[in-house]
Order: sequence, then C-alpha cells, then structure tokens
Amino acid sequence: MTFAWAAGAGVIAAASFVMGLAGFGIALVALAFLPYLMAPADAIVILTIYALVFAAVLLVQLRRDVEPRAIAALLAGTLAGTPLGVWGLAALPASALNRLIGLMLVVACLLEARGLYPRALPGRGWALAAGAAAGVIGGAVGTPGPPVILYAATQRWSARAIKANLQAFFVVNQGVILVGYWWAGLLTREAWSLTASYAVPAAAGAVAGALLFERVDQARFRLMVFLLLLASGLVLLVRG
Repeated sequence: MTFAWAAGAGVIAAASFVMGLAGFGIALVALAFLPYLMAPADAIVILTIYALVFAAVLLVQLRRDVEPRAIAALLAGTLAGTPLGVWGLAALPASALNRLIGLMLVVACLLEARGLYPRALPGRGWALAAGAAAGVIGGAVGTPGPPVILYAATQRWSARAIKANLQAFFVVNQGVILVGYWWAGLLTREAWSLTASYAVPAAAGAVAGALLFERVDQARFRLMVFLLLLASGLVLLVRG
C-alpha cells in the first residue's frame, strides 16, 4: 500500500459518503484532491463510473419517489449537451471551465444566504438548459451536478424527491457520458484498474452516507446542499 493509494482511498471514501448522504457530490468533493494523486482524466473517468453505480443503487431504494415527468426535460437537455462535454475533456484544458463553475456556485450560495435565490423556475426552458449544462460540464470535467442541483433547489420537491429525481437523472447522464468516454478512448486499462482498487473504500463511504440520510430533515438538507456547493465552488475557483 503506497501513500498515494491510501490518500486516494481516503478522498474517495469521503466523497462517496457525501454521495450517499446528499445524492450527489462525489466528483465535486473528490476532484478537489484526486488530480494531485493521478492523471486528471483518469480521476474523472473513475468518479463517473462510481457515480453511475451509486446512483443506480440509490435509485432502486428511492424509485417510488421519482417523478418522471418532472425530470423529462432535464434528460432531454443532457442528451444534447453531453457530446460537446466529452469532446471538451478529450481536447481542451479544464481549468477555465472549472473556475467558471466555481464562480457560478459561489454566486448561487451567496444569493441563497441573502434570501435572493429564486424559489421557482417554471417552464421547460430552465430544465432543458440545466440538463444541457450538466451534460456539457459532466462530460468535460466530471461534475454534472451543479446545474441540476441548483434547478432542483427551485422546485417544490421534498428532500427525498430531490434525492430520488437526481439519481434518476444521474443514471442517464453518467451512462451517456461513459458511452462518450468509451467512444473517445478514455476508458483505459489504467482507469479500470484504479476503479477496481478503490471499490471497497468507495462502497463503505456510500453506505455510511445513505444510512445517515434518514436522520436529516428538510431544512438541514437544503442547508447541507448549499454549504457543499459553496465549499466546492471555492475549491474550483482556487484550484481551477
């Protein structure tokens, strides 16, 4: 066991815990640190694989709380946006996009803190835009969550419905992104080997987070979501 592997295992376990608790965040947390321990492209591919697996497991548990009509436009948007994002990961540096995402998250959290964040964004247009942005960002830098999480925060969904709808979205989003990575030649033997080597800490973190979710009420859940987004936004702004 090397120091790099142990450090990577700790990062992935912590990020998976957040995923199990909030229903998102594995890449937002892990990508603040993993690029220092492995190739950034490998880190993004690994986290996309884990995100798909965990989302599918959580979706089975929360399937009765999913609202298919509520996420239909999100899914249509992500199918349109993902190819551009995959091309971006294969061809472009990600630092500028990371900083733009970070700025967006910090502004949204400041609006929430001041009570200015919108409580409703009606119409299919906002959902299509959020889904498309998630496809582009997820394909390019492995963090599809922010646009759909910010959109979900403006809908009148319960904490359980938010988590369920996000899992249904992520199963499709991450699945499409992985197909794109395969097509672009990014699903390398090294990425699969690292995915297998970190499977146990990833699973342990996700299970622990899922067990704790039932103890979180609606107000605390919303606060937790925005605190996580703020921390992630600040890290992305600084690290790029």
